[in-house]
Amino acid sequence: MDPKELAYFRHSLKDWGRNHFRAFPWRSTNDPYMILMAELMLHRTKASQVVRVYERVLARYPDIKSLAHAENMELHRLLFPLGLHWRTNLIPDMAREILHRFGGNIPQHKTDLLSLAGISEYIASSVRCFAWNITEPLLDTNTVRVVARLLNLKARDSSRRNSQFKDIVSQLVDPIEPRVYNYALLDLADEVCTKRSVPKCRVCPVSEFCLSRSSYEKLLISGVVRE
Repeated sequence: MDPKELAYFRHSLKDWGRNHFRAFPWRSTNDPYMILMAELMLHRTKASQVVRVYERVLARYPDIKSLAHAENMELHRLLFPLGLHWRTNLIPDMAREILHRFGGNIPQHKTDLLSLAGISEYIASSVRCFAWNITEPLLDTNTVRVVARLLNLKARDSSRRNSQFKDIVSQLVDPIEPRVYNYALLDLADEVCTKRSVPKCRVCPVSEFCLSRSSYEKLLISGVVRE
């Protein structure tokens, strides 16, 4: 995309995102602790499954200090519905590190975040973007799928760790409103550019920029697949 196309792409996506914003409790705050806890729980878990657990955990542990002193058995009971039980041990360890190394404040620097127990590249980028509106590319299987279709590239599950995709996703992020842009990208992946073999191109706000759209339209017209 040239600069004008890129600006229009970002505007179109953000405008759609504002009108199709999925309201979750962690999206109504810029508190880094609340966002960090949400991202830890959202790992490989659907947002709809996380809401009740998130609210219960935050009610019981409203800050890093209380979380650092959490008993593993109680935390395990609260997090049990989400599966991925490795989180039960890593979360208190992470909280204690933040308490002792950073005075109880969630570190803003990427290197500091990545040094904490259980913090992946995606979680660190999400916290920086959604808490402090820092321009960060978010690479997971969903965002990579959207970008791959947009540019007609082949993507695999491992592509979220691919330097080529990271460069592309980084170039697309809106530098002025990265928080709005990334929420819109995630919502687009969930509602329009889904895992289905044929996404909902006819209602996609950025379909005019998509290099894969014509291929999907041919499949629809031929009746081979249905939208």
